[in-house]
Amino acid sequence: MIQLSENGVYLLNNREIVNEEEAGRLGLSETKETGRRGTMTYGIIKAHNTVENMENLKLKFDSMTSHDITYVGIIQTARASGMKEFPMPYVLTNCHNSLCAVGGTINEDDHMFALSAAKKYGGIYVPTNMAVIHSYNREMMAGCGKMILGSDSHTRYGALGTLAVGEGGGELAKQLVGRTYDIRYPEVILVYLKGKPGYGVGPQDVALSIIGKVFKNGYVKNKVMEFVGPGVDHLPVEYRNSIDVMTTETTCWSSIWTTDTKTRDYLAIHGRLHDYKQMKPDAVAYYDGCITVDLSLIECSIALPMHPSNVFTIRSLKENPQEILALAEMEANKSFEGQGVKLDLMSKIHKDGEIYVDQGIVAGCSGGTFDNLMAVADIVRGQSTGNGAFSLSIYPGSMPTYVELAKNGALVDMASAGAIIRESFCGPCFGAGDTPAHGELSIRHTTRNFPNREGSKPGEGQMAGVALMDARSIAATAVNGGKLTAASEISTDYHTPVYYFNKGVYEHRVLDASGKGDSREILQFGPNIKDWPEFPELSKDLLLKVVSFIEDDVTTTDELIPSGETSSYRSNPIRLAEFTLSRKDPGYVHRAKEISAIEQKRKKESVLSDEVTVVYQSFAEVTEVSPEDTVVGSTIFAVKPGDGSAREQAASCQRVLGASANIACEYATKRYRSNCINWGMVPFEIGNYSDISLGAWILVKDIREALESDGSEVTAYVLKEGQVKPTTLSFGYLTRDERSILLDGSLINYYKNSNK
Repeated sequence: MIQLSENGVYLLNNREIVNEEEAGRLGLSETKETGRRGTMTYGIIKAHNTVENMENLKLKFDSMTSHDITYVGIIQTARASGMKEFPMPYVLTNCHNSLCAVGGTINEDDHMFALSAAKKYGGIYVPTNMAVIHSYNREMMAGCGKMILGSDSHTRYGALGTLAVGEGGGELAKQLVGRTYDIRYPEVILVYLKGKPGYGVGPQDVALSIIGKVFKNGYVKNKVMEFVGPGVDHLPVEYRNSIDVMTTETTCWSSIWTTDTKTRDYLAIHGRLHDYKQMKPDAVAYYDGCITVDLSLIECSIALPMHPSNVFTIRSLKENPQEILALAEMEANKSFEGQGVKLDLMSKIHKDGEIYVDQGIVAGCSGGTFDNLMAVADIVRGQSTGNGAFSLSIYPGSMPTYVELAKNGALVDMASAGAIIRESFCGPCFGAGDTPAHGELSIRHTTRNFPNREGSKPGEGQMAGVALMDARSIAATAVNGGKLTAASEISTDYHTPVYYFNKGVYEHRVLDASGKGDSREILQFGPNIKDWPEFPELSKDLLLKVVSFIEDDVTTTDELIPSGETSSYRSNPIRLAEFTLSRKDPGYVHRAKEISAIEQKRKKESVLSDEVTVVYQSFAEVTEVSPEDTVVGSTIFAVKPGDGSAREQAASCQRVLGASANIACEYATKRYRSNCINWGMVPFEIGNYSDISLGAWILVKDIREALESDGSEVTAYVLKEGQVKPTTLSFGYLTRDERSILLDGSLINYYKNSNK
């Protein structure tokens, strides 16, 4: 079904795969470097690289996009850094806090801030519930050969020939002040599609199957996935879009697909034929690895809680419900040890041996496409979703999609069957929409099923779970009253009518002031919109206390800063910081504040606390100490932090509370590591962490000198249970600018210093 190559491969004429060993016999190995330049990725990156060096890239993008959880912080950062106008088209969508249901006026205050910013700096403002961020960008911004940068991790428009990247807000702020996105040239992985999907198999089934194969082994981590092969020909563009947006869950850096007449037709329908060009690899292209996917062997699948990689075929789950659900339940509950709450999956197996779920949702950039919702309508037409506990909600991805579904009667078909038709809203993807009852299991065609992505609060005894499925199988389950059913098990006459894009929906409501900013416009601030606090520059040495210690295999950004109801406070750094690690380590904020208070007293009064005085006495026995040249900060240790969202608040909230570093065995994503750097937290890596524990003190020697001299590691001393032991902390790869940002203490400080 899905095979991974152990080494690099050559692709000949866009069809034939030749492995390294065979390439040597054919004499192709001499063309490896030429072949690297034969990928689609190379051509796009070269066109956007501002320097000749293709190893250490300095990229500028064609456009950017943010939503209403991220854009206030980005614009505030850019303003503080000297921004006078948006130097490129910048789309500001309102699809996360759009319900304005929590926090009084503060959500709509953010929207009015964005509208005024679009007028002042020249941006594109998409009002609430008009479109989810990625639907709008597919319809209006993506094009063949373009690059788009977004402050949402699912910024993926590869199926339209666009190399799109989801990053933390700091990277967007850099673009807004005329700087570049700096990265080493990524490895490129061939995703070779062959065959044709079977009956009832949808794009989420394909996506989940790939994620299940490559996430845990890191096969595509921080790399580009390049989709080619005869299988692409069998996939409609919206089918490709739904697969493509899920590549984020593999931890790849970006994705790109070959383009064809279907791509051209999609862009033409949206009035953008000029954005089409044929894209394919050269006759000889070299890839650093290969994922071969036989679409004909993909089955209807499900990702059980609590990760999109926890994938099983629905068939195998139904054949072995006791064994599989017991294992999934045990693995999920590891995340909630000590919180007095557990996820109960075994109760979903009823007396008849069947699995019953409580809720179905099809939504957002992955589920709410025209093709997916037409398939749902075909399945539920003339049927009933039942009048019991099970409920079905439908969220079209954009108002043009909604309008077309209304015109062709699909909305009537779904609503008549008992489905609730919602607005264009990302809430079900991050825990702010259709929150199920305690103990329930929701099946969703959305992007993630991390802990709390359904909106529950384990710390308050509330627990629910999400399993990811394709829209078709969700609809099949709905007409069976919640009994888990694969779309391949039922008989449906699928039809997808021609889609007519109504651009007037946007023309009559969206403000497009791109390139037409008016500096006389006044920014509209609400009472919850606050400036960033000041952050100290890096000191000669650094004294850290470990105030959270997390040994989970992976720590998501949702665990670092919860999504859902906290999103209302994204524009208020101080208030939002109170939620940091609240669902993973409720004691973190108090412990971090204690260290922050110690540092504030040291800085203002030159007085050390009794605890720190004793700590220095212990370190003085093995190394020279200089308290007057040392910032006292907090740090967290996590084995592999940062999987998931691009939200910079996962890092900035720690910094607001006085954090100076993160320590990890590795970072789950580049974007989280970049967020740490941009907020002035050193992204330390460590091999053996056995000497570190909660409450341990770490003295990092000569860190400023190491960063200034391009050093790759520093000596540190760990004080644990009265014993001091030396250790080594490494930085990983850092660009010159990233070193300067860390030295200055934050991206904002770096720009202030640059403008002096």
